Amino acid sequence: MLSDFHLHSHFSGDCQVPIEDMIQSAINKRVNRLCLTDHHDLDFPHPTINFELDLESYDAFFKEAKEVYKDKIELLMGIELGMQPHLHKTLSEIVSKYPFDFVIASNHLSHGIDVYDKIYFQERSQYKGYLDYFEDMLENVKGYTDYDVYGHLDYVIRYGDFPNKKLAYNDFKDLLDEILRQIIKSGKGIEVNTSGYKYGLDSPHPSREIIQHYKDLGGEIITLGSDAHMPGNICSNFDSAKNLLKEIGFKYVCTFVNRSPDFHPL
Repeated sequence: MLSDFHLHSHFSGDCQVPIEDMIQSAINKRVNRLCLTDHHDLDFPHPTINFELDLESYDAFFKEAKEVYKDKIELLMGIELGMQPHLHKTLSEIVSKYPFDFVIASNHLSHGIDVYDKIYFQERSQYKGYLDYFEDMLENVKGYTDYDVYGHLDYVIRYGDFPNKKLAYNDFKDLLDEILRQIIKSGKGIEVNTSGYKYGLDSPHPSREIIQHYKDLGGEIITLGSDAHMPGNICSNFDSAKNLLKEIGFKYVCTFVNRSPDFHPL
């Protein structure tokens, strides 16, 4: 089965592509199962972009679209939640209100600052920037469980003007191991987000080391997502990601329907 479980459309504040164009591109690529996961980031400190999803319109679209496209593609309704500790209760209420098939939890902020914003690393060393980010993530995985997979775990390494952006696992081993153990203990999974290749990191998000430790600690639930914001990026670099998972020892990847994992052989 060819599936993509992380992509965006005009419903996301950072994407202008009509959702119908994303779906049609997936149909053209013979994708069997497609899950749109548009952004819902409350209290996001961006001066011009609104990252709050129009949930009512989003839900109404999917109620109709699943029927319209049923003979061409299995279309699923997902969401990417921007995690902040003070939002846990509000996000749980949202998840319980709408019929999502799949929920990604993601950290885009650390200490209320967008890690994409240059100010984040102007005020922090590379080590401190990574440390603060993962400490926030640990607080989130301890306090919030209304999700299915945690998205692009090492997202923070995309940013910062450093000669070497790669994360040395041993520098954060205790913290990362605790994050992964908490995810596994909660019955959740992680995603392999292939946008890392697009950003020149020579790996998906998260890195091979993090994926390896996730498996070594007993993690089994893992999804594939392109994080596409353009039709041409749907399912991009999936062959590389699948080969990496096989090398690490995974035999299955997951998709989700009605918040339930479905395991597919690699």
